[in-house]
Amino acid sequence: MKKENKKYRIIYADPPWKYDFIPSKSRAIENHYPTMELEDIKNIKIPCEKDAILYLWSTAPKLEEALDVMKAWGFKYRTCLAWDKEIIGMGRWFRNQHELLLVGLKGQMHTPLPSQRISSVYRERRTKHSKKPDYIRNKIGEWYPDFPKLEMFAREKTIGWDIWGNELENDIELLKN
Repeated sequence: MKKENKKYRIIYADPPWKYDFIPSKSRAIENHYPTMELEDIKNIKIPCEKDAILYLWSTAPKLEEALDVMKAWGFKYRTCLAWDKEIIGMGRWFRNQHELLLVGLKGQMHTPLPSQRISSVYRERRTKHSKKPDYIRNKIGEWYPDFPKLEMFAREKTIGWDIWGNELENDIELLKN
């Protein structure tokens, strides 16, 4: 069901970053899902309110690009969380064991209550490729229970969230500028 013209206060996104270097074709991300060029990600029209929060996943090598996306989508970087996946992965400079969840702000939004704030380092063993911890999405939902929430590039449906992703029947349609 399309939710045309709906605007969101909470955006949670895990873009399908395209990497220039892959150690072998068998390790390519495209074996799991189609990736997108940076400019195509930046050009997505985000259906958000004038006051909104963006939670944007980035790997360490894509940090600069993620900050560019955040800016292109109209958000200002505020802080980040590091997810320690407990398992060492691939990497050219370092073998990455973490991902970053960047937080961006547009307009005026309140932070989680002091009693609800969590550590900036979250540790949970990674599971299947690119699956993010449900704990994080659930915390965001707890912090902002009454705000409309959108998960972009979703791979599964979550109660309380509208979703958009190529692996699901899209609930909304995002348009390019």
